Amino acid sequence: MKYYEQLARLGVFTKSDVEKLVGKSETAGSLLQNYKRRGLIDQVKRNLYVTKSLETGQAIAGRYRIASKIKPRSYITHHSAFEYYGYANQVYYEVYVSAETKFAEFSYHDVRYRFISPRIHDGVVMNPDGVRTTDVERTTLDSINDFERIGGLEELLNCLDAVPSLSERRLVSYLGQYNKRFLYQKTGYILSHFQEKFRLSKGFFELCEHEKGKSVRYFYNAIRFESPTYDSRWKLLVPQELLEIVSKGVKDTGEIR
Repeated sequence: MKYYEQLARLGVFTKSDVEKLVGKSETAGSLLQNYKRRGLIDQVKRNLYVTKSLETGQAIAGRYRIASKIKPRSYITHHSAFEYYGYANQVYYEVYVSAETKFAEFSYHDVRYRFISPRIHDGVVMNPDGVRTTDVERTTLDSINDFERIGGLEELLNCLDAVPSLSERRLVSYLGQYNKRFLYQKTGYILSHFQEKFRLSKGFFELCEHEKGKSVRYFYNAIRFESPTYDSRWKLLVPQELLEIVSKGVKDTGEIR
């Protein structure tokens, strides 16, 4: 029990963290085996451990802190970041994680940890509770970019409805780093429905219009089998009424639940 308090403060840790406590690699390995056998810690995956509560026997660290320790500087993103901020309508049994290097997907206590290759690298923050996550603006753009494979359109709109504010300056910066015409197109279209709420300027939408290019696109792939309408401003084939999707629900938008 000599090192239990220090490990409890860490919550989630690697062997190298234990080596810093005990001073030697061999001693760290012995300590890990001993504490695992006694039920004081649990192994999440290779070289990743959590401390267990003496009262409940459950891991002290939650899913988001675990995700933030999978790789050096790994962070939660997309719908998982909306969940962390409390803006998600649903909580999934998947955590979406980005990092500089890829990791193999794994499950721990019925939660699947999925690697998402980052498109940009700015917009990551370390929160006081040890959870590293994308900020709300980057979370918004990542989710708009990938809503067909992560979360779905209906859940994205529900999340945006819950987000209290967005920084236009950060949105512009991250859009520039993405440098993707279709993302400008989708972002302009979606956020135009929230323009008053987020107090986005006319200039923001003019930028999105300018950078969207000249191509006419389907807003999402499955809409070609529905009854879309053409939005001439954004050159998109879109649902008849976007925000009605929130109340009616939407099908076949490729969402992963």
